[in-house]
Parts: sequence; structure tokens; C-alpha cells
Amino acid sequence: MHDIEHIRKNSEEFEKAMKSREMKGFTAKEILEIDREKRSLTTQLQDLNRQRNEITEEIKKLKMSKSPCEKQVELSKNIANEIEAISLKEQAEKDKLMDILSNLPNIPAQDVPIGKDENSNVEIRKHGEKRQFDFAPKSHYELGEKLGLMDFGQAAKISGSRFAILKGQLARLGRALINFMLDTHINEFGYTEVHHPALVKDKAMYNVGQLPKFFDDSYLTTDELRLIPTSEVVLTNLVADEIIEEKELPIRFTAYSECFRREAGSAGRDTRGMIRQHQFGKVELVSIADEDQSNNELERMTNVAEEILKKLELPYRVMLLCSGDMGFAAQKTYDIEVWLPEQNKYREISSCSNCGAFQARRMSTKYSLEADKKIKKYVHTLNGSALAVGRTIIAIMENYQNSDGSITIPNMLQKYMSGDTVINK
Repeated sequence: MHDIEHIRKNSEEFEKAMKSREMKGFTAKEILEIDREKRSLTTQLQDLNRQRNEITEEIKKLKMSKSPCEKQVELSKNIANEIEAISLKEQAEKDKLMDILSNLPNIPAQDVPIGKDENSNVEIRKHGEKRQFDFAPKSHYELGEKLGLMDFGQAAKISGSRFAILKGQLARLGRALINFMLDTHINEFGYTEVHHPALVKDKAMYNVGQLPKFFDDSYLTTDELRLIPTSEVVLTNLVADEIIEEKELPIRFTAYSECFRREAGSAGRDTRGMIRQHQFGKVELVSIADEDQSNNELERMTNVAEEILKKLELPYRVMLLCSGDMGFAAQKTYDIEVWLPEQNKYREISSCSNCGAFQARRMSTKYSLEADKKIKKYVHTLNGSALAVGRTIIAIMENYQNSDGSITIPNMLQKYMSGDTVINK
């Protein structure tokens, strides 16, 4: 959510920022006109309420002195009717303003490159050597189906397209990855593990910016609960409507969850395999920080996600996303892209974002300063994948495949798989 006071003082800068986020069809001038009308109506209401209070006191005195007060009573009724009419107008302007502001994305940080799409993203660093194969590497779905451990046909019969069934050692590989990732985040980096619901109310989705903008991208149940698209929804909402002491920050949460997305805007993209699914597992990181910590916390969070790939010895690169390619609530985002040999390209496996105070304003979460507890500021929220489990399985299968179709299990995961070293048919 945006601070209307900031827009009032920086209207040209705000409009320029929204254009860099590819937002069209609105102007800051229109927002400020609605805001002025709302404030004018609010002033009128305050004046009318003051008049009504004065007349009410006058009526009391007249009744106590047994003097006529019919004119004052009539005037009080007229003012009450006027208050009711103006209140409806004021609420309509409030709703109009809230609707516009709720659908506008976060302002990019100053060091974010301006651009329309992924072509303007900037590579920050690379890590790891790409494996040189002496045979033509196969895709993860070719490998999985030949091993008899990945079944898309049966999944389609049961659930439809964009679902997968993993069996045997591949299913176990997924479980191993979850445990390995969570153990790393908890034991090495001090995150608090959370187990949470997969169904949430609309308010929780609104607080993190998933609603109203992405109304059609989530699954809505008949009793008005939504399946979460990411653990970020729940983990961030753990501090909703709270005032936190500055000394408690940063707060760091991690969780594994199944995630559910309609992928409504992805028709025709990655239709084969497990790259883009309606249901997928993900280990999430969320940090609640103060405004001075959040930039460093984003770097730390990105490094934590990178550490998983380093331990798995998977080559990757880190990209700074441009203004037009960032998520709705983000002010700065790093994507981590893992190398997939069969595709001969890097593909996103993690996205780590600093949302600044954008989500905190929506969910009314502040922190009190240690130096003066009367001063309250909005917290900064951050989130990142560490990592998407399905895409990590894909990366392991393609990077660790052997010429006979088997898959070598990374050293770091072998203890999670009872010492197995290879996935065979």
C-alpha cells in the first residue's frame, strides 16, 4: 500500500515510478483529485458534527429551562440528514481511492534498473562450473519417465494438466530436499521453523499484495478461503496488526508448504514437465526487519538461498530484476537462476525480495524505536524461496544425469536417503 502523504508531496516522482512498473491508464493527478474531494467531504462532516453537537447542547439547555426548542430540533434533524448524505459520499471517495492504491505496485528502489521485461535484468554474479557432458543430456521429464518414477499421464487423468506424480526414489529425493533445506536454514542461519495452514482468508492475501491484483491467480474454495500461492502469505501475516519492539528485529521465519497457483497468465509456457505446475512444494524464507536493516537483510537472504545451491554443487547465477519484471509488492528483487543442461539456459529457482513498508502498511504492522518507544515506524518485510523443491529436483536430475539414464545423488543429500548414491530404474 502506498502512503498518500508521499504521493501528495512527490506526485511527479510517483507517477514516474509507476510508469517504470508498466502501469498505464492512471495519473497521480487523478489520485490527488479523489484525495482532495475525500478530504473536503471529511472537513464538511467535521463541521456538521460540530454544529450538531452545539445544537444538541442548546436543546438540552432549552428543555431544562422548559423553553421552546422546535426550531433547534428541526435543524438538528436536517443536519443529521446532511451528515448521512455526505458520509455516503465520503465513503464512496475513500473506496475509490483505496481501490486505485490497492492495485498499484510498489515503488522500485533507487538502485533497481528501469526496464520493461526480463531483457533489462542485470546479472550480478555467477557461481559453479557447468558440467561438460560426453553425451546429449536429456530433459528431466524424459529421465523421470524412463526411470518409471515420474508420471504425468496418470496425474492428468486424476487432476488434469500441470500436475505430476513422483514415485520411489524421486519422491524420496523431494522429501530429502525439504529436510535438507529446513535443517540448513534452522541450524546454520537461525530461522524459526513454522508449520501453518494452506487455506487463508482474503484479508491475509490482501495484506501481502496478492489481492485484489491477482484475484484470478489463486484457488478460491466454496467457503471463501483461498489456497496459498506461497508460504509468504502466512509467514508475513504472523505479525499483522502488531507493534514490535525494535530490539526484537529482525524476525526470521522458514516453512515448507505445498503451493497452489492457477498459472492463469502462463498459457502455452512450459507445458511439458515440472517447471510450471498448479501445485508445487517450496521452502520459504520471510524476514521482518526495521528500515535500516532491510537492505542488508535482502543480501543475507539471497546468500542463504545461494548456499543451498552451493551445497548441492549446482551452477547458478544471480540476477537483479528491472522495474518491469519485479513482483507486485517488491521494491527490489534478486532472482537466482539454476543451470539446466537440456534447455541450455538458466531458469529461475528462487526469488528474494525486499518489500520495504509496502506490505506493512496494508497489514498495520509497526515497530517502536528503542530510543523513544512513542515513535512507531512501519516494519520492512522480505521474502524468498530457498528453494522451490520441484525445480531443485529438475536441476539435480539434469545436472547429475548419467549416460545410462540413472541420476547420481548429490553428496549432501545421500545421508537423507539412507546412503543411496544413485537413482536407478
